Amino acid sequence: MAPLRLAVLASGRGSNLRALIEAQERGVLGARIVGVFSDRPGCAALALAREHGIATVALKPADYGSREQFDEALFSEIAAIQPDLIVCAGYMRLISERAVQRFQGRMINIHPSLLPKYPGLHTHSRALAAADREHGASVHYVIPELDAGAVIAQARVPVRADDTGESLARRVLEREHPLLVQCVQAIGEGRLALAGTQVRWRGNLLDEPLSLNDRDQLEETT
Repeated sequence: MAPLRLAVLASGRGSNLRALIEAQERGVLGARIVGVFSDRPGCAALALAREHGIATVALKPADYGSREQFDEALFSEIAAIQPDLIVCAGYMRLISERAVQRFQGRMINIHPSLLPKYPGLHTHSRALAAADREHGASVHYVIPELDAGAVIAQARVPVRADDTGESLARRVLEREHPLLVQCVQAIGEGRLALAGTQVRWRGNLLDEPLSLNDRDQLEETT
């Protein structure tokens, strides 16, 4: 099976992008990153991509009259590289409905909470304020509604009594990296797919998202 053609969207440091690049270079990703796209021309993720010889495109939202016009331009650039899968890896803009529908079922996002808890921003402080005993990250398919698509898999992190938003964020981020890599690898190998509005894993529809275990492997939630 030919590797998936992977487009990555990022707005910041690019730590999840780095995890994908390292997995690709180890030959375990099951995909080839063919472009990195951003709304922030100066972000570190773009510099990282260029260091590894990956094509980049950055457009400024301020140069466009609306979110829809910006997304039309950016996602036309993405379409030009013919990706099989788009990964939102720290992309900090809401994506317009038309752009999402253009790539329906071919776009995933990593989000720092155990969805459906805490869609949107400030997830770590919200988990602490709610006195949650566990927190984590989710990979889900992108639909027009914010962080509401079918959840593929989750990584859980215990919340400590002395946690701050910053300390909890660091530990969640450490688990985001293997979670995202494993999800992309499973899609690339054909073990995981979207069937309508549900996730199909090894031929069976899932009732619950997969879990990332202590060996950094995906498994069914029991």
